[in-house]
Amino acid sequence: MEEQAALLETVRKKARVWLGREYDNDTRTRVQALLDREDPAELIEAFYKDLEFGTGGLRGIMGTGTNRMNRYTVGAATQGLANYLRKEFAGLPKISVVIGHDCRNNSRRFAEISASVFTANGIRVYLFDELRPTPEISYAIRKLGCQSGIVITASHNPKEYNGYKAYWNDGAQMIAPHDRNTIAEVNRIRSAGDIRFKGRREWIEAIGREMDMQYVDDLKTLSLSPEEIRRQRNMKIVYTPIHGTGVRLIPTALEAFGFTNIIRVPAQDIVSGDFPTVVSPNPEEPAALAMAIERAVETKAELVLASDPDADRVGAAVRNDSGEWILLNGNQTALLLVYYLITRWRETGRLKGREYIVKTIVTTETVRTVAEQNGVEVCDVYTGFKWIADMIRKREGKKTFIGGGEESYGFLCEDFVRDKDAVSACCILAEAAAWAKDRKLSLYRLLQQIYLEYGYSKEVNISVVKKGKSGAEEIEAMMKSYREHPLTEIAGSKVTLLHDYALLKGYSFTEDETFALNMPATSNVLQYYTEDGTKVSIRPSGTEPKIKFYCEVHAETKTEDDLRKAEQAALLKVEAIKASLGIN
Repeated sequence: MEEQAALLETVRKKARVWLGREYDNDTRTRVQALLDREDPAELIEAFYKDLEFGTGGLRGIMGTGTNRMNRYTVGAATQGLANYLRKEFAGLPKISVVIGHDCRNNSRRFAEISASVFTANGIRVYLFDELRPTPEISYAIRKLGCQSGIVITASHNPKEYNGYKAYWNDGAQMIAPHDRNTIAEVNRIRSAGDIRFKGRREWIEAIGREMDMQYVDDLKTLSLSPEEIRRQRNMKIVYTPIHGTGVRLIPTALEAFGFTNIIRVPAQDIVSGDFPTVVSPNPEEPAALAMAIERAVETKAELVLASDPDADRVGAAVRNDSGEWILLNGNQTALLLVYYLITRWRETGRLKGREYIVKTIVTTETVRTVAEQNGVEVCDVYTGFKWIADMIRKREGKKTFIGGGEESYGFLCEDFVRDKDAVSACCILAEAAAWAKDRKLSLYRLLQQIYLEYGYSKEVNISVVKKGKSGAEEIEAMMKSYREHPLTEIAGSKVTLLHDYALLKGYSFTEDETFALNMPATSNVLQYYTEDGTKVSIRPSGTEPKIKFYCEVHAETKTEDDLRKAEQAALLKVEAIKASLGIN
């Protein structure tokens, strides 16, 4: 009781600061209403902590308070970033940034607030005239030679959320030392009085269609099978932006590649931060693609493509041998893309022995098998596309990037963008489908052939949601328990390797020895490997109130019957893994 009383007193003290004159009338009214409520639960959630500017920026529920996305938390983030840019690039005659935003409620408002704060600090702004895909902002930073950029988006989170992604001059999300230094500057902003809100309109330049066309023209250079597309150009493709930014460019890009039969989902072409046709605008969720699949059934389409609200993640559905529509998971999409890219690079004589792909540590190991058996190097990085971008940056001019992806529905086919890109991923997936069709194969049948050639894998991700302050504490306790009491057996198979990326240490159970993990930073991830090839990774989400479990099981397959048996055995294996982990 004493602890709760102390917390409430701290929260009330923080909230009263927001009654000061430097805050607008609407904010003061809302804060007073929270203070006056008999039940303090909402007040506590709004003020019990500051919305943290992390290594990827901000993300949180929109509303009033230090733990919410609003004019003042966005303003503080921008002021801190501006302060760091002015220090880091003090020798430049002009510092400039790109600002973009998605379809979410308040996204345009937050973008304009950020533009005002930047210009108030002497920084020039290129502001997109309307919503645009996140990867295009990365592209524009590089194209315009800017020092930084931001995107107002909460990606695929529910409608209550918004966010703020910060980028560096290479078009990638910031990593050390720039992320730490920016965070330090943001943390120095202690009140609204520290934020320069009054900007200079003449320092804001609108950008739009011309940048779109340059981006699409560069995307067209990625095409590896133009002849196959020409022969299969009328292939029916259903596409949905799920109310988001993909509506601006993905149909245009598919048409530029040569596809002539793009079927839309009119109700989901409507741009709306309320996402009226879905509970969650997440292409990982089957319900988000339900309307697109209905449209595919009506029109007898061959491929369904979807993008999340800021068009950096891609979802896809294909028809199986029975004509039923099935959703590809992020691992399967990455596997298909890697296989297609490497195969076409080999067939067109582009493999010279210097090529590489990048995957995250939780992405399927079958991607590694495909790449290495074709003489292509595989680089493992942490979850988050900033690490894939970092690997591209380190190898620029030395090695040749083919592609990179992660299990969470993100893929990048090009190096002139430095973040995951659903625009290019949709185009290359469609091209892979046309290439497969030209060989009398569906994408589903191509996936089965990959399994037969390189081995079957089944990946199942389990997320346990723990909301609010108590949820964050539960997640921390779970990670602590897994770390202090490491598993020695999972689903009846002995653990052979344990990787603890928080300590950058690995342990071999078979050799009874500890070794160092060669990674650029620590990360709160535990990873187990077992005798039968199972891989299990555990990490708290960096953007949502979840702890995530990534389960991957393998089987050798030579025949179609083997594939069916492997699928059934894998599902049973995953249930046994869940039991070993103590989760439902």
